[in-house]
Amino acid sequence: MCIHQPACPPAESPGHSAARVIAAHHEQGWSLLCNGVVLFDDYGELLPDGRALAPSARAPAPSRRSRGWQLAPA
Repeated sequence: MCIHQPACPPAESPGHSAARVIAAHHEQGWSLLCNGVVLFDDYGELLPDGRALAPSARAPAPSRRSRGWQLAPA
């Protein structure tokens, strides 16, 4: 799915959330990454194969931080 060079990490890889955002719907609380992963504002994830990953306390990937992503205030 990814046409970027270098290619974004595939959805099956451990670093899949570092892929580029191709559609952002912040008003709805989610973004679509170019590898097919849906990333929610609470850092929960929905993988292309339908598996859901629970939210975690990790910081956003650097690629999203440059696109205006911020941690929610505690």
